[in-house]
Amino acid sequence: MATTRIPHPQTADSRTALPTPGRGARDEAPEAGMTKRIEITGLNAYYGAHRAVEDIAMTIEPRTVTAFIGPSGCGKSTFIRTLNRMHELVPGARVEGSVKLDGQNLYSPEVDPVAVRRTVGMVFQRANPFPTMSIYENVAAGLRLNGTKKKGDLDAIVERSLRGANLWNEVKDRLNKPGSGLSGGQQQRLCIARAIAVEPQVLLMDEPCSALDPISTLAIEDLIALLKERYTIVIVTHNMQQAARVSDRTAFFNLAGPGQPGRLVEIGDTEKIFSAPEVEATADYIAGRFG
Repeated sequence: MATTRIPHPQTADSRTALPTPGRGARDEAPEAGMTKRIEITGLNAYYGAHRAVEDIAMTIEPRTVTAFIGPSGCGKSTFIRTLNRMHELVPGARVEGSVKLDGQNLYSPEVDPVAVRRTVGMVFQRANPFPTMSIYENVAAGLRLNGTKKKGDLDAIVERSLRGANLWNEVKDRLNKPGSGLSGGQQQRLCIARAIAVEPQVLLMDEPCSALDPISTLAIEDLIALLKERYTIVIVTHNMQQAARVSDRTAFFNLAGPGQPGRLVEIGDTEKIFSAPEVEATADYIAGRFG
């Protein structure tokens, strides 16, 4: 059965519909009240017969930063990709369980996965600007795909997005230059601008600073603090100090041994996780005794 597109909230009950991104430039940027709560229940992610993550359940609140920490191979990156259905792009990959965005299960048969990925944006570990496109066209690419054609609308949204990514002042005089000519930190902020241009409600970040120098890392962390006023943010990081600095809540993942699925061990307010975790394994990981 073919999937159906999620209807626009103006024509359907907004409680059962994801918003359509890419509105005209005259519309306001996403309001804080529009950000989404994510509820995950009984989630298992597979690559073929191999279960990569097992029985994950958690709630991610709107306008917060939630950090995922844990040793390599414990399923953090796999899990974050299930939150916008990117996991299923891998041949043989599948998901069991539910991911609900304000009550709507993103894995329901009638939900269009492309619409999910517009509403739940993603920034990857390594900056990936489109190499043949200018700075301007990198930001405008998703808008054009979503049907925004008028130059005035594109100009306004590109500027707004670059300002939102704290990059406008650095690139406003060279918008027609290749995006690949920017520094690593600037490229990552360009990718963030590209992600927020289509007005998602959730922003996923998979180790966005792992390839950056300390100054660029600080710039991204400062940006995350600003973006959480308008977006629900989830970040995977191996940097304990970064998790402590940027997140409101922290989830610790681990696995029992090689080849075993990753599991959620503990989730809570970041201050508590780092000062008084309830599980000994969490304390051992944060203290650097393994991982």
